[in-house]
Amino acid sequence: MTTSASDTSQRGSYVEPGEFTRDTNYITTRITADGPDGYPVEPGRYRLVAARACPWANRTLIVRRLLGLEPVLSLGLCGPTHDKRSWTFDLDPGGVDPVLGIHFLADAYFARFPDYPRGITVPAVVDERTGQVVTNDYARMTLDFSTEWTEYHRAGAPRLYPEELRAEIDSVNRRVYTEVNNGVYRCGFAGSQDAYDAAYDRLFTALDWLSERLAGQRYLVGDTITEADVRLFTTLVRFDAVYHGHFKCNREKLTELPVLWAYARDLFQTPGFGDTVDFTQIKQHYYIVHRDINPTGIVPKGPELSNWLTPHGREALGGKPFGDGTPPPPPVEAERVPAEHGAA
Repeated sequence: MTTSASDTSQRGSYVEPGEFTRDTNYITTRITADGPDGYPVEPGRYRLVAARACPWANRTLIVRRLLGLEPVLSLGLCGPTHDKRSWTFDLDPGGVDPVLGIHFLADAYFARFPDYPRGITVPAVVDERTGQVVTNDYARMTLDFSTEWTEYHRAGAPRLYPEELRAEIDSVNRRVYTEVNNGVYRCGFAGSQDAYDAAYDRLFTALDWLSERLAGQRYLVGDTITEADVRLFTTLVRFDAVYHGHFKCNREKLTELPVLWAYARDLFQTPGFGDTVDFTQIKQHYYIVHRDINPTGIVPKGPELSNWLTPHGREALGGKPFGDGTPPPPPVEAERVPAEHGAA
């Protein structure tokens, strides 16, 4: 039986007294080339479970596309709404994932940890052989896709986490995570005026820093796309659609920040980025699930999306998105975002 996010008995609560603090205790098991944790990289063994609505999961969709891991790592997609129990496979026939045979993603968590005490999060990687979750450590997950799955990268795959740039990428990622990726949530889920005001100031201080950094260089680190660009992009692409209004991050819209708006459009128009973005699901998730912020559950019709496809002019800064590599091919038919859900 499917329980909708509007069922008040199962509705989650997101606003906390005072400052919002994210639970960052994830399942740290890793899938690696040599498999010391008991999970070696093997084609066809694992299923990435994601949701297009979620920015943390969107990262894995982008990196999987850019590296060409689709033939070796299957994909299960949850629907955009959920209740406090679990993400669910509402998009599949009968509401059941065709590979895992479950409706609630929680079943994969409980199969390995019967008393799992934390939230059921996406992205998660599940062992298809056992139906058990392996990891939900999204920050480590994409780095391992880049460094541990190299045998199965497509020809021409970009170097998203090159050794010579890792220290700088890690430094940029730390600030982007605390101030921007999580910063929008600290604004939206703040439980007091003081907590909100402080989060708001920190967020826009960081966005100003990013604008200055990107004014003279096309990408965040080096002259090609890296893990750092993936992590920033998934927040920026949601900014005007949800964070500006729903989370009260309203000093400016992204479209009013010239450098970041051009940077975001550049990435959106790069194969592997915009073709993973489903604006309809993004809006449904935030405006329907967060009922303590949006009690009516009404989903706004705007904003206008066709402007994501307008010229950005960032080529003048030099750099090549894929370095000496090549763009990924178009998404496979089963994984394409419906045209009416994108920026067409």
